[in-house]
Amino acid sequence: MDTIRADVAAWESVGFPAASDERKSARELLVQQLGRYANSMALSSGLRALTDYVSASHFLLLRQDTASDSSLDLVVASDWPFDLVKNLVGSIGGSQARTSELDKCLAVLQPSFVHMPETIAIPAGISREYCIVTFNVGRTRMSLLLLFGEHFILSQSKLRDIGLLAGYFASLSCRAAERQDRELELTEREIECLFWIAEGKTSDEIAVILGISRNTINNYITSVMRKTATRTRSEAIAWAVRNNLV
Repeated sequence: MDTIRADVAAWESVGFPAASDERKSARELLVQQLGRYANSMALSSGLRALTDYVSASHFLLLRQDTASDSSLDLVVASDWPFDLVKNLVGSIGGSQARTSELDKCLAVLQPSFVHMPETIAIPAGISREYCIVTFNVGRTRMSLLLLFGEHFILSQSKLRDIGLLAGYFASLSCRAAERQDRELELTEREIECLFWIAEGKTSDEIAVILGISRNTINNYITSVMRKTATRTRSEAIAWAVRNNLV
């Protein structure tokens, strides 16, 4: 939480001033909310909060640095109708490929509205114009696409906020993910236990081999299964084989 508080303080220092709870604006409350969602790895919840902030109906978060045969690999998170995503993302990827690097840089944090191709079917009540805002998280370029209802009334001030807010949230989320990855790394002892389990050894036998107690071995194995989201020793072995650890 200290990290989140520091980030919020830094954010406030560049244009989002602090205020008492009674006088906090919707923008300031959203900054705090995004910090909590990022820290708890609630990506969809944070994107939904951003979507609601600008009175949009759906969000689609894409990363622009993924080289893949499938355009859907660009999708990070979305609550758009699946068929709409499938039909639109391919054309977005092609458009990005034809855009110069200079134009991409100039478009960062500049929300723009794009008209949906007439060949793409859209749900009833949804506008054909969607908003796209691009931002960078480290070296990764990302785009947030927002759908709106027909005849929507847009707040220009909130639209100007959305790029910075989206980048802020994505940056916090990436740091939280990196922190979680570090927490999930197996220790050398845990990998040793995995190796001997794969060799068919029991906890008692591994305890003798490593010169530590049976209970300690079981604790290591329990930790391995928690970190790898496996339920049995066999599943843990299969995970270790897939990840070239044994």
